Amino acid sequence: MGTKEKLIERFKRQPKDFSFEELTRLFRILGFEISQKGKTSGSRVEFVNSEKELSYGAHKPHPDSAIKSYVVKQVLEFLTLNKLI
Repeated sequence: MGTKEKLIERFKRQPKDFSFEELTRLFRILGFEISQKGKTSGSRVEFVNSEKELSYGAHKPHPDSAIKSYVVKQVLEFLTLNKLI
């Protein structure tokens, strides 16, 4: 199993310490690009897959980099619903 598959499997287990950097890698693996809406976006980012016409908006967590468990669950539902994982 490669690193991409390991990251996807780790995400599916919904760990409490899943970082924003890991989430960014996960979305990139699945064909998304990161879009920040200019200087006024603050911590808000949008993951965009123009090929499948999908997007997912999220906030960078702060002060630490771990994503809240409810966000991990929402992202899992989004990716599962759209048959990406």
